[in-house]
Amino acid sequence: MSASGADPTALVVAYLSELLALEQRDGFLVREIVARPVGHPPTALVASVRGEPFDPARHPRGVEVKAITFHALAIDLDRGRARVIVDI
Repeated sequence: MSASGADPTALVVAYLSELLALEQRDGFLVREIVARPVGHPPTALVASVRGEPFDPARHPRGVEVKAITFHALAIDLDRGRARVIVDI
């Protein structure tokens, strides 16, 4: 899996949107991510994900995330942290 964006903020939204699409489109729940950023500052990344198909007998439904947003998104590249608000 890969994602890219014009800047690190757009990259975060693009990548999280790809992860969300895995769940919504394919019913795949991600358990583990190994990601490699590309560029400095990063504007792309290549990642492998591991997980399993959604099974309603084992995975209770909670609040559904509808979309990843740019609203109040904050990234600290030095600390490797981001704050993301999602639409539910």
